[in-house]
Amino acid sequence: MTTGSAAGVGRERSLPDRARAPATAGLGGADPATAGLATAESAGAESAAVQLVAAAVGGDRRALARLLSAVENTPRWWPEISAALAGHVGGAQTVGLTGAPGVGKSTTVTALVRAYRRAGRRVGVLAVDPSSPYSGGALLGDRVRMSEHAGDPGVFIRSLASRGRLGGLAAATAQALRVLDAAGFDVVIVETVGVGQAEIDIAALADTTCVLLAPGAGDDVQAAKAGLLEVADVLVVNKADRPGAARTVADLTALTRMRAGARRPAVVRVAATLGEGIDELVARIAAHRRELAATGELDRRRLARAADEIRGLALTALRDLLAAPPHDARLAELAHQVLAGAADPWSAAECLLGDILTAQPAPSR
Repeated sequence: MTTGSAAGVGRERSLPDRARAPATAGLGGADPATAGLATAESAGAESAAVQLVAAAVGGDRRALARLLSAVENTPRWWPEISAALAGHVGGAQTVGLTGAPGVGKSTTVTALVRAYRRAGRRVGVLAVDPSSPYSGGALLGDRVRMSEHAGDPGVFIRSLASRGRLGGLAAATAQALRVLDAAGFDVVIVETVGVGQAEIDIAALADTTCVLLAPGAGDDVQAAKAGLLEVADVLVVNKADRPGAARTVADLTALTRMRAGARRPAVVRVAATLGEGIDELVARIAAHRRELAATGELDRRRLARAADEIRGLALTALRDLLAAPPHDARLAELAHQVLAGAADPWSAAECLLGDILTAQPAPSR
């Protein structure tokens, strides 16, 4: 497999022949995370993670499915998995698709996969489904709608349950993206759950963010508001065979022209169920990719993405420290002082952070 820096994103990459054999695991891992990892606690999670990563990178689709299950269900193994993936990532082009419920995201993803496969590119898909607030489960309907690609060895589709996380993605999306990247997929498409105006996490994860809209849903008015549409690299008006599509395209085009000095996304009209406009959408995504590479913006975006991931992991570690002894007791003590008026929240926070920093060992050199 060929890997490289961001400057080499999107080139063709090859995998061993066994990666090309049909496998039922291609629909996202019916195997639980514990499959192949039952002895991880006794043998060591690190060795199990390293073995799974090596197998997945080598083209074993069942190992890839199990690795994604481990990423989704066993966060404590993320450090070992992440370390094993280092050196294999950076070669995939990442395309994000987002939009309100019902605009046709899954249908558009299916059409995009079909177009990329005609061009001979291997495609990974991460489809984030909403979770039930009662059972915690997910219907995984996105994967059902993409079933036509189930038997294609050049496609790997994985559903991720949002599990209550806001922003349109699942907690494990970034790690799952790294896994598919390391496994040698040329393009990784990330489909969010149905989102509103402020759920823009996908923009920090994807090289190119496509925001889907549908005519007749008031999107021409919503476009004037800050939020989701402002992070779009490509605005996609789906269901273009319906009345009002031309008006929506015209309004969005006029709006983008008014954004002096700001990013001006292309506006593409498609009818995904009919396959119309998909080739133009693929071309627009490719043109945006070339523009990013030519201006250095691709490297800047990926650098910002890495910083965001580090920051998020650091904040998670800090929250874990605050919830564990002895800092949980110290937090409760400071909270009582604030409640009694003996301290203010700012000074209490500084005191708590000082305690945490003092308690941590100096980094090894």
